[in-house]
Formats: sequence, C-alpha cells, structure tokens
Amino acid sequence: MTTLSSTSSIRQVALGKYVKTSSYTLVVETKNLFTVTGIVMVTGLVGYVDTAITVANTVKLTHDPTVGTTVDLCTATDLGTTDTPAGNLLSLPAAVGSAMPFAIGTVKNIGATPFYLTAGTLTQITATGADGAVTWHLTFVPITADGNVAAAF
Repeated sequence: MTTLSSTSSIRQVALGKYVKTSSYTLVVETKNLFTVTGIVMVTGLVGYVDTAITVANTVKLTHDPTVGTTVDLCTATDLGTTDTPAGNLLSLPAAVGSAMPFAIGTVKNIGATPFYLTAGTLTQITATGADGAVTWHLTFVPITADGNVAAAF
C-alpha cells in the first residue's frame, strides 16, 4: 500500500504536475513564462508577488500557440496604481478575457476552472510602467503523451 505523505505527492494527485518560473522584476516587455508541448490541462495558475508592485502598470497573460491565434487569458490589468504588496497572489479570472483578480493571501479562482493549452507559450505582457517582482506557479495534467509545461526561464 502506498502512503502519500509529502506535499509534492499530495499536490500531484490533486492538481497534477507542478512547475514555476524564477522570481523576476517586472519591466515593460513581452516575457515568455512557460513553454507548452503537446496538449495539457492547466489546473492552477497563480503569481506570487515577491516584491511590491507600486507603479501604475498594465499586465496581461496570453497563450501564443505554435499553430493558431494568440488568446488573451485576461485583460490588461493595472496592478500598481493601488499598490500590490508583497505576498499578494495573482490569478486568472473565472471568465477568459476578464480582469486579473489579485488579493492578499487568497484568490478564489485558483484551480476553479481547468483550461486546455496546446503547444506554444504562456506569455506575460507588461505594457506600461513596471516595478515589483513575481514568481508564477502552474499545475497541469498532460493530455497527450508529449504534453508538458516547462518554465521559460
């Protein structure tokens, strides 16, 4: 009989595989966060604010498939006009293309609605003023034999 006792074992049973980016400072850029191969079902995506975001900015997440059209996963959301303190969590909205929810210590949409991605990149676009630092955490289940997600940096 197998006993699940480690955090990673329990997480894998509940949410699938886990991958995260390194912490990085937000700058005005288009930054590839994750590279997707095959087809995967994303069960959770959350950004942890490592350093407070205090400058007015707009941030959005997109999926840029190898074949097909880029999809906005959320609208460009201002994370800094009202400071986003260290420790806040960022997530995707319940409705694709809506504003990114963020809150101190909790975001209710984490893992609420799994969604599928095909081969390509999951990208963050920071369009205006930027500061602060974020680490993105993603959980997924491979759908095809070659389905995988890797941090782009």
